This record gives sequence, structure tokens and C-alpha cells, in this order.
Amino acid sequence: MTVNLNHTIVAAHDSHASARFLADILGLRVSPEYGPFVPVALPNGVTLDYMESAGEIPPQHYAFLVSEDDFDEIFGRVRNAGLDYWADPHHSRPGEINTNDGGRGTYFDDPNGHILEILTRPYGSGG
Repeated sequence: MTVNLNHTIVAAHDSHASARFLADILGLRVSPEYGPFVPVALPNGVTLDYMESAGEIPPQHYAFLVSEDDFDEIFGRVRNAGLDYWADPHHSRPGEINTNDGGRGTYFDDPNGHILEILTRPYGSGG
């Protein structure tokens, strides 16, 4: 059996600005609108479909597995944008990256309070 995640909806106060934020940080493109969605396609075929949402948005966590070189580029964009970042999802280690499983990882928030993570090794992969 083959099961792959195809897309997920990401709630946003401003779907265009939120999609642009993610695309700019990750070095991707915003795809054309599809109905009420502003998609950002990931290289593995999954799309994050941003959709306008009124009121409070419960924060979600989105983790992106990247290469070591991509980590350097993305982390550079995080820092150049002046974003706060943490070594952990609880925001208790500010201004740090982690070295879990022999890789590197860091967390930062998007404009809606979603917790974004870039990591170079999947958790539990050792190292």
C-alpha cells in the first residue's frame, strides 16, 4: 500500500501574505490561487494551501526536512528577516539551533503563530 500526504490547509489571517512568507523563507514559489486557497508547493509534491480564517487561529506545527546546504540558506533568510528562532518548539531556548540526531534544527513562527521547523535529520534517526 502507498499512502502519501498530498496537501493540507493552513489557516491564515492573510493567505497571500502568509503563503509569500513561507515561500520566501524556504526559497519556494507561491502557486496560482485555487478556489479559496493560496498554495505553496513543496518539492516532494505536498502543498500547503493557505486559506483565510477570521478570528483566533490555533497554532499548528509544520516541520520541513532539508539538506545541510538548504538549512544554511533557509536559516540565513530567517536571520536576515530578523525573525526570532529557538532550538525547541516550546520557545525555551531562544537564539539557538539544536543538534538532535546529529543534524541541525530550529523553530520560528509564521505571521499567524504557526510554529515552523527546519531540520536536517528526522527525529529518531540517530547520528
